Amino acid sequence: MCNPLRFWFFIFLSAFSILPAGAQNEDILRPHEAYRYALTNTGDTIDIDWAIEEGYYLYRNKMSFESRSNSIVFSQFELPNGEHHEDDFFGKQQVYRNQFVVSIPYGAVGDLPESFDIAIKSQGCADIGLCYPPQTWIASIKRIGQSDNKIDLSTSFGAFGNADSKFVPVDEAFEPILTAIDSNRVEVAIRVQDGYYLYKEKISAEANSDIAKAGVLKLPNGESKTDQYFGEMEVYYQDVFGELPIARATPHAMDLAIQLKYQGCADGGICYPPVTKILGVSLPQATADAALSAVGSSQALPVSEQAKLAQIISGSSLLVMVVTFFGAGLLLAFTPCVLPMVPILSAIIAGEGNKVTTGRGFSLSLSYVMGMSLVYTAAGVSAAAAGAGLQLQATFNQPWVLTLFSALFVILAGGMFGIYDLQMPSAIQSRLTTISRKQSSGTIIGAFAMGAISSLIVTACVGPALIAALTVIAQTGDIARGGTALFSMSMGMGTPLLAVGVLQGTLLPKAGPWMVAAKNAFGFVMLGVAIWMMSRILPGEITLALWGILVVMAGIYIGGLTKLTAKSGGIQTLSKGAGLITVIYGSVLLVGSLAGSDSLLRPLEGLKTESRKGDLSEHRGLEFQRVKTTADLNMALAEATAKGKTTMLDFYADWCVSCIEMEEFTFTKAIVKDVLSNTVLLQADVTTNDDADQELMARFNVFGPPTIIFFGADGIQRAGYEVVGYMKANDFANHVTAVTNPSYLNPNN
Repeated sequence: MCNPLRFWFFIFLSAFSILPAGAQNEDILRPHEAYRYALTNTGDTIDIDWAIEEGYYLYRNKMSFESRSNSIVFSQFELPNGEHHEDDFFGKQQVYRNQFVVSIPYGAVGDLPESFDIAIKSQGCADIGLCYPPQTWIASIKRIGQSDNKIDLSTSFGAFGNADSKFVPVDEAFEPILTAIDSNRVEVAIRVQDGYYLYKEKISAEANSDIAKAGVLKLPNGESKTDQYFGEMEVYYQDVFGELPIARATPHAMDLAIQLKYQGCADGGICYPPVTKILGVSLPQATADAALSAVGSSQALPVSEQAKLAQIISGSSLLVMVVTFFGAGLLLAFTPCVLPMVPILSAIIAGEGNKVTTGRGFSLSLSYVMGMSLVYTAAGVSAAAAGAGLQLQATFNQPWVLTLFSALFVILAGGMFGIYDLQMPSAIQSRLTTISRKQSSGTIIGAFAMGAISSLIVTACVGPALIAALTVIAQTGDIARGGTALFSMSMGMGTPLLAVGVLQGTLLPKAGPWMVAAKNAFGFVMLGVAIWMMSRILPGEITLALWGILVVMAGIYIGGLTKLTAKSGGIQTLSKGAGLITVIYGSVLLVGSLAGSDSLLRPLEGLKTESRKGDLSEHRGLEFQRVKTTADLNMALAEATAKGKTTMLDFYADWCVSCIEMEEFTFTKAIVKDVLSNTVLLQADVTTNDDADQELMARFNVFGPPTIIFFGADGIQRAGYEVVGYMKANDFANHVTAVTNPSYLNPNN
């Protein structure tokens, strides 16, 4: 059953909590100050003369009187009529204001006692919007002739203590102070005045920030108190000092707003309504792993994948780190970032001809993988230390470099087709022959060099694992652990290549027509790698035309235009069918390129009529506004903030494989366009990696594309929500939804 006293107290608090800001700071009268009365014993009646302060009133139906003596009986009496009143607490009521008198007839059972007690019950409110809990006063009435027959209750205060004491405003009774202990802890102190106390369970704190979140406030033990309103409670009569852990999504120094809630009372019998304060505190810069630490799984900030991997580098054992990053590299091996290495390595092994064995294939592939891994690691360490790694990667993806290496692959393809024999000048060839009799390392060294070059040209991808290692190296200077993580990841990338070398050394035909066919197949593959490299710098229509020519030639090679005879077997028939389909598809690619298309999957979309432009637009990607400098970005963010829109900044490069994947397979999907409908789309093209590009990337600690950064409608970066590397459309849409709906800030949601 509900406790009536507690019920009325909550009504009191509810009323108090909705007061205007100024009203809460006014002097609030105690009940005995607001409602004063005097009792007079006439011998037949007890007359109660009420005096109510201006701005206060009593409810007529909340007033009652009881005899606390068995020998005294109250007769029926009538309360005077009050004035009509309506409020939010009790609706339409009659209330008393200013002054009124109540006369209560009484009689004695037997002899009249020398004194008897009377209980006076009432409840009142103030016009400013607060209501007191029900009050009960106990007064002793003496028989006429014993003493003065008039008792002034203005001098009787019951449980309310000394009338001379005054309640201070809540801000004087309780003074909160915040102080930063370190980068991830805040001291929450509340000074408590003498005669006042705080409820422990009413104290809480939250961080009002998108880049930081408060954990559970740690408070010391208080004193046990039996409270008339809440029962057994833990309270603080002295200054209280608590510790608030902070989970951060960025290591940078920050000014953090903390929302602090508390509630306290006075020993005099009145309780203040719950108080909510917004206080600021400055947190110093933190290390990467400390900044990204969580305070609990249920309240943790969303931490990006690269941040989690950075924690593994900084805080886990060497074995866990190596295994984790090896696995990350193994997964990366099956992406377009690494797959082009397969035909390059295969061509090297196929070029060995009859000399290919299982051991030889493994040796060549191992040399290739080591070259790739060592250079990849060195470039990564350089990027983190001085930014040289990214510059080197950008240099190797300049048009002239890509053209040079594409031409090299075309020349190698010509050798595969038997158009010519690739031979050194006779003098050099003679010298190499002499050396080769002593050692067989010539091709091994060549494979190592090709692996080193491939790591800079082919793997122009930035992924979470790479960013994690670079972040740790840049922020902590721990080159040993960061470099080990990079090397482990590159070896994971190279493991499938080792398998290719072993299998190719085992399965590749050693002689005969099959060897010719295999080398021709690798020739087409090498031409495909050349086109793939040039696609980074050539217009999409020209690239599609080159793919069309290559596909038509491949279809003709496998027999698409060969005439079948009566002696043709099943294999020849299947080859012709496959070749014919290939020729047709290649022809479609050529027609599509002439129509202005650039898509291998939708080559004929350029032929669609005006009536189907709506269908065509569905396959187009997002439309970005280009920004080049930090000034451009600041202006765009200001415009987005003025419109109340979120912002997405995409770091892109023509030579970035994953960037092209995002534009082709993610940004074209309707679900992605829908979630970004109220988002300003910005793109920073860092293909050239000039000073402006480097300055813009340095602002957000971006090591390379693709990296996507989000900003709220307030223009503040949503740290912890970065997207690094390729992400599928559905996953990306869910990610964007989380950015634009940061309900995680409130742990009660």
